[in-house]
Amino acid sequence: MLFVPLWDMNRLKSVDFQYVTVTLIVLNAVVFFAFQAGFVFPGGEEFTSSFSVVPRDLFGEPAVPVIAGEAVAPPEAQTSVLPERLTLLTYMFLHGNILHLGSNMLFLFIFGDNVEDAMGHFRFLLFYLFCGIFAGLAHVVMTNSPDAQLVGASGAIAGVIGAYVMLHPNIRVWVLIPKIPFIPLRFSAGFVIGFWVVLQFVSVVLDPNATTAWWAHIGGLIAGVILVLFMRRPGVPLFDKATGV
Repeated sequence: MLFVPLWDMNRLKSVDFQYVTVTLIVLNAVVFFAFQAGFVFPGGEEFTSSFSVVPRDLFGEPAVPVIAGEAVAPPEAQTSVLPERLTLLTYMFLHGNILHLGSNMLFLFIFGDNVEDAMGHFRFLLFYLFCGIFAGLAHVVMTNSPDAQLVGASGAIAGVIGAYVMLHPNIRVWVLIPKIPFIPLRFSAGFVIGFWVVLQFVSVVLDPNATTAWWAHIGGLIAGVILVLFMRRPGVPLFDKATGV
């Protein structure tokens, strides 16, 4: 991770509290610790295998599961407790490890509240799910690893990031750069997110067989950029035009 967002200087304008954003963070944490990590229920790998997206299974072909980047190794006998198409919803609430969970939830916490503010609670929830579904489909179509499990909220959050940069490219965001520890730096959201976007496209070209699901990130990003045009509240401007930033 080339940068770690800490907070943005962007107050809520239309909602009192980002209920959907916080609920999504809590739900992701509960699923990981209670089911995947087995702290409450002995789900573990079998649970993850049942609710993750496996591209070959989604196309109705028998799979030979392997280890994937945003995934965990499935059990020897993969089981399915729901129709494969529904895994396009469930996969985005699973994570490969605690670092994967933590980094995704941090990005959602920093950028999700203002997108929720621009859309309203219900439309933001639909927006998040649509971005996650589109991200999963993009991965399924483009992946070079059709037997690997896809898990993680990264695609849906990429949609949130895309919407945020369409709404607030000039808002300042405080970030940490791992090579410059303990010194927060402030950049515009357009610069920070733009750098992240370029990284996704460069990575998918330079390392198409990487274990990270770059195409899910790109698919979610594209969905977010397009959907925000139609799902933001009436009168909510793009590109910080209302604030004069």
